[in-house]
Amino acid sequence: MREIFSGVTSSENMACTDCMKPTDLSAEKKGIQRKNWRNRIGFLLKTNSSKSILHLVKNRSYRPTADDASQWAQSLDTLLGHKYGKAAFCIFLKSEFCEENIEFWTACEDYKTQTSHKELVSKANSIYEEFIKSEAPKEINLDYHTKNAIIQSLHEPTTTSFLAAQRKVYSLMENNSYPRFILSDLYRELCDAARGEGKLIKS
Repeated sequence: MREIFSGVTSSENMACTDCMKPTDLSAEKKGIQRKNWRNRIGFLLKTNSSKSILHLVKNRSYRPTADDASQWAQSLDTLLGHKYGKAAFCIFLKSEFCEENIEFWTACEDYKTQTSHKELVSKANSIYEEFIKSEAPKEINLDYHTKNAIIQSLHEPTTTSFLAAQRKVYSLMENNSYPRFILSDLYRELCDAARGEGKLIKS
């Protein structure tokens, strides 16, 4: 999706504190964005599908209820704790060109479950290569101190090696992306669809 908007470069993304603001998009691009949301939400809510958007929902055919969708507005924790809520948030972050934040957070959650030293070393280096190092394909915005602490820990990583960075990214999402998600057309349409009032689900 980054290629669609040729004026947005990775370096410009990194210059932002969080994500590209929706107000930065032209009306025409917003229309394209909204259409893409509808297509993705429609797929997300298919009751006969066992696979979710972005492969985050697995082995379960389930449509979020109106109660589920309304609870996502309670907190970011609640949103991320629900598989479909998390998938919807990923869609939103992708539309704002900062899906690397949720992908990094998810990678850290998986990293903390590793039990062997070999797995820790392997996954620590993988996370560093993908999200931390300069010019990484999904580089996240971290201060020098936090990034340097991660680099120093790579030779002997522990389950807490990425904890400080994960907390910073979580805070960034909680204070910036999450409030915009709750106020977005995407979330409103999800709630309407869950209540059976939207046009996303064909009866």
